[in-house]
Amino acid sequence: MQIGIDLGGTKIEGIALDAMGRELARQRVPTPRAYDETIAAVASLVAQLESVTGQRGTVGIGIPGALMPDTGLVKNANSVWLIGQPLGADLTVRLQREVRLDNDANCFALSEASDGAAAGAEVVFGVIMGTGVGGGIVVRGRGLTGRNLIAGEWGHNPLPWPHADEWPGPRCYCGKHGCIESWISGPAVAADHLRVTGQSLATPDVIAAAEAGAPVALATRARLIDRAARSLGTVINLLDPDVIVLGGGLSNVPRIAEDITAQLPAWVFSNDVRTPIVRNRHGDSSGVRGAAWLWPAS
Repeated sequence: MQIGIDLGGTKIEGIALDAMGRELARQRVPTPRAYDETIAAVASLVAQLESVTGQRGTVGIGIPGALMPDTGLVKNANSVWLIGQPLGADLTVRLQREVRLDNDANCFALSEASDGAAAGAEVVFGVIMGTGVGGGIVVRGRGLTGRNLIAGEWGHNPLPWPHADEWPGPRCYCGKHGCIESWISGPAVAADHLRVTGQSLATPDVIAAAEAGAPVALATRARLIDRAARSLGTVINLLDPDVIVLGGGLSNVPRIAEDITAQLPAWVFSNDVRTPIVRNRHGDSSGVRGAAWLWPAS
């Protein structure tokens, strides 16, 4: 049995899978905003899952950050109470077994490559377009982390081929201007709509207005598609994955995968663009399922 834990900013979700990927049990608890309490919450979830299933499982954990290989300390976590902590070592002691940890975007990509929308593909790029913009790369069933632990972090590259009115771009929390995340994340779409129209609407309301045919909302949606196509075009030029899987809240925008695909030929260095862009299969469960798949089925 494989247990996956998705350590999110507001909730911690746990799942138990059998060797075929079938769900045996699922539990979730609110995320404590303190380190020791987080360790205790994860341990409690694992205990609950093992109690329900009557089995002892391997444990994989998706985290909002990365572990530095030389120290084992967490870095780049938006759950700031994890930063600088030996999370893997502490959980290994608490759970009395080896645990495997990876970035939550990598877990999403691994889930979709294992038994999701990209099952069977050799090279998969999993896209997160939600509160932030991130991604993960899976090659032949294994996640690619990179020397600096940032493989797939396409959101903190500049928006490609910027128009005159897109330069220098909004300021990003990373300290730079014009990052892809500052243009095509959920909050960025709402900010773009406000900047252009003067209307303050949440992103789901902008998308709903576009579906209803409101001209200014349709224009905001068109800018989102254009910017996403430019950005993913550069990913294809660099990585040339077999499949790109969309995740995060914006993956639920109607027809987004098809509309981005239609615009790719303008930006990809090929006269025949064959890369399919697809929506995820497992939705919000992809992260926790991918954490479970950090251990191969046995």
